[in-house]
Amino acid sequence: MKIRPSAIAVFMWAGAAAMPALAIDYPARKPGLWEIHTGDGTAAKGASQTIQQCIDAASDKALRDMGQGMGKDTCTKQELRNEGGKLVVDSVCGIGPTTATSHAVMSGDFSSAYRMESKSTYSPPLMGRTEGSAVIEARWVGPCKAGQKPGDMIMSNGMKMNVLDVMGGHKSKK
Repeated sequence: MKIRPSAIAVFMWAGAAAMPALAIDYPARKPGLWEIHTGDGTAAKGASQTIQQCIDAASDKALRDMGQGMGKDTCTKQELRNEGGKLVVDSVCGIGPTTATSHAVMSGDFSSAYRMESKSTYSPPLMGRTEGSAVIEARWVGPCKAGQKPGDMIMSNGMKMNVLDVMGGHKSKK
């Protein structure tokens, strides 16, 4: 399976966005179904995808905590600050032997929509690329659909998975 730089950006964002903020409380997303469109900042075909993710308050926190743990293990720098109502994230993280230096700006209210734009440089090159960009646009579309549970994601190709189950962060109720 080939990993696209935009997919890497989503996981880097999850880690960076979920980091602990010293003076800023990172906003929780509104519970329900979110449609998340990711792209690499270009108009290239196949460079974007749309997923749907069902969350509740507990799963949103678990995803942020999971990202925080990933960032703690892979990042030497993670800074989050509020600049004029926008969240700005600067990070330096390892992806295998590559160091990714990223700058991201997030805006929106996290209860109906948000947007993240990021630019990264890779040294040594990652999958042959020395730099990359990503745009993530998310919007709340309503309550989760019947049969969905928090953490469920429906990928662009129709594949369904529960990210909490995959990452080991979901405890089954018995």
